[in-house]
Amino acid sequence: MKAFKAYDIRGVWGRDLDGETVYRTGFHIPRLLHADKVLVGYDCRESTPEAFEHLARGIMDSGSDVFDMGLATTPMVYYATAAHGFRASVQITASHNPREYNGLKISRTGALPVGYDTGLSRLEEMVESAGVQPAAFRGRIVELPGIRDEYISFLLGFMEDISNLRIGMDCSNGMASLIARDVFGDGPEYIYDTMDGTFPNHPPNPLEEENTSDLRELVAGHGSDAGVIFDGDGDRVMFIDEKGNFIRPDILTAVLGMHFLEVEKGRVVHDVRTSRGVIESIRSMGGKPCMWKVGHSHAKMKMRELGAIYGGELAGHYYFRDFFCCDSGMLAAIHALNILSRAVAGGSSFSDIVSSIDIYANSGEMNFRVEDKLAAMNALRDHFTSMETPEAMYDFDGYRLEFPLWWFNIRPSNTEPYLRLVAEAENEGMLAKKLEEIRSIILEFGSE
Repeated sequence: MKAFKAYDIRGVWGRDLDGETVYRTGFHIPRLLHADKVLVGYDCRESTPEAFEHLARGIMDSGSDVFDMGLATTPMVYYATAAHGFRASVQITASHNPREYNGLKISRTGALPVGYDTGLSRLEEMVESAGVQPAAFRGRIVELPGIRDEYISFLLGFMEDISNLRIGMDCSNGMASLIARDVFGDGPEYIYDTMDGTFPNHPPNPLEEENTSDLRELVAGHGSDAGVIFDGDGDRVMFIDEKGNFIRPDILTAVLGMHFLEVEKGRVVHDVRTSRGVIESIRSMGGKPCMWKVGHSHAKMKMRELGAIYGGELAGHYYFRDFFCCDSGMLAAIHALNILSRAVAGGSSFSDIVSSIDIYANSGEMNFRVEDKLAAMNALRDHFTSMETPEAMYDFDGYRLEFPLWWFNIRPSNTEPYLRLVAEAENEGMLAKKLEEIRSIILEFGSE
């Protein structure tokens, strides 16, 4: 089905995802996860009330109860799932997608994600083919108040005095608006901090540079020490330095080590697209960087498997052992601003911190439309390994080939006919040369 993706269920409401599919999903979730009650939170999108009505009706028709926590960030749902012992939870959200999208993020006991290879594929089969026979004793809706305040108290336990910072904060008219002022107070200069599922100011995807333009202007115009921008459901966060420059999210994985690796030396999970500068920085602080697949469902499982202290991804997800190995944009922002506050007190700036980590020429993630993804990836691998023996090669998420002076990762999109490329080199000249070489090979199989 179109809406069942690698990490969640998501699509254009009324086209890829409709009420009947959501109803059937709700009906089958309790059986899939062996739950007699399902926690449900939701975002502020226009289609969310309709989605909730269908989801709740399906859950109740199965004989299970709906525990309604109301409007919530996705991390709030993770928190309540784990802290209150739910076997099943759903956040109704399409995260960073435009207004016409909606979706479902499903978690199990301990806020473990239900991804395509850990339950969504089975759920898809049930939704498509299993019968729906309402239970003799229907479930009910139970309101679950107080989680918002409980979660805010949890977050504030990590907050230090950051009153020396001048901060610009963009909530993207998304769910971070629900708690941002309660967490950070009146100190920051806020923009777009009212919930509005039409996203009237910009789409809630801070990875797109144009969506950060207002925040960058705010930071530059107010002489701020940093800008902070959240995505639509509050599980991701990204940053702007004091010069108005966007900070590539993998850099923050190393920045967070300035707190966590000072307290404890241990494992740090990062994805296969991560800069060599980040990896080297983590090692220099006594951490053990552990590379793994892209995607929150993969990262959370690897965090638990390795007992990692924290983790980070190029997409702006940051994971914390102290938060059930889940991602929270708000918790990541707290830790990053704590670190920055101490740096500013010592005479350093955000750009100073970043410049010590971001020391290589990096392409960022590039997309190529390719139907035969495996053939194109193999052609790249064979071409470059025939010319030079790599120092390391990883093949668990596409290929990452590492050479002494450069590296690249080429991996297939899980949901679209795209190959995604990241390359990095010692300098801009070498990077440009390697990118041209890579591009010429990929374009034999597709287009940019």
